[in-house]
Amino acid sequence: MGYKPFDLTGKVALVTGGNGGIGLGMAQALADAGADIAIWGTNADKNCAAEAALKASGRRVLAQTVDVANELQVVEGMKTVIDKLGRVDTVIANAGIGIGSRSFLDITIEQFRKVVSVNQEGAFLTLREAARHMRDRASKGDAGGSLAVVASLAAIEGAARNQHYAATKGAVVSMMRAIAVEFGRDGVRANAILPGWIATDMTAMAQTSSNFTDKVISRVPSRRWGQPADFGGIAVYLASDASAYHSGDTFVIDGGYAVF
Repeated sequence: MGYKPFDLTGKVALVTGGNGGIGLGMAQALADAGADIAIWGTNADKNCAAEAALKASGRRVLAQTVDVANELQVVEGMKTVIDKLGRVDTVIANAGIGIGSRSFLDITIEQFRKVVSVNQEGAFLTLREAARHMRDRASKGDAGGSLAVVASLAAIEGAARNQHYAATKGAVVSMMRAIAVEFGRDGVRANAILPGWIATDMTAMAQTSSNFTDKVISRVPSRRWGQPADFGGIAVYLASDASAYHSGDTFVIDGGYAVF
């Protein structure tokens, strides 16, 4: 039998915010590689549409309405995934929001806390419950698992007028490193993904701005917006046996923007 490290047959992956954008791009690639898929989202209609698209891969698909900022929903949601799909091998904490502001001076404490509740606390709750399941499996002789978080270039670059968003993304990168150290003995690896300028609903206004295109996208060495499908490869790699010894890392997926 040939070398097939990217075959995900028999594995189960959960992607939060998996009903659109980067999350759906990753979920689709994981399903196409053979994994059964669970997705979480707060929009029931988008969940149904994503579920139908993913089922075309022939894999088992579970779409759940889960608000990652709600601890009870996360705990119950994870239990449901495990009950219905049998296990979870990969969890990608991708759900996130952004709230624009004219200036750092105009960001309210309510806006700050809202962004933190989803981007930081939501990732914390999701990954904590996933790690709990993976450690329990390891204690029974079934070690292994992959945890990932979708952060942002804002974690490592200055994001003017988005200090609240940047704070959450920097925090989750640090959290993944800590998870990688604590759970490595259970065969669990943890990594962060930092997208650059990606064409999703969150960047819809920027995509229609000729000024933004001229001043920002023109500086991307790849000379284009990133697409959700561009994250399929990293998702499959992190879910697969090919990354079995790769943990505590930060993957920048930005078309070369950060180094230009």
